[in-house]
Amino acid sequence: MRQVLEKLLDDGRDDALLRFTLGSICLQETDAETALLHLRRAIEFDPSYSAAWKLIGAAMLKLNRIEEARRIWTEGRSVAEKKGDLQVAREINVFLKRLDKQCAAANKGSP
Repeated sequence: MRQVLEKLLDDGRDDALLRFTLGSICLQETDAETALLHLRRAIEFDPSYSAAWKLIGAAMLKLNRIEEARRIWTEGRSVAEKKGDLQVAREINVFLKRLDKQCAAANKGSP
């Protein structure tokens, strides 16, 4: 599937949905760097694409870019709420709470 979508991109077709789908596939394949490129391009096409914001945060987290993930998710939650995309906003809230718990646990264990 990834190759088919990349071919569409090579053929000059480029839009938010194509970039989001490619980013999602790359993230599933644990290619977070490439996922990030596609997902960022998706929000360049459509800044209100709240699902893309959610996955950008996930890609940042996979790359161990914790504070960037937090910032992206916070911004993405705002985008989702403004758009009325409450499901994505709730999912991002869950991710942020988990991240806070992980950071708190990590700080507890450090001297």
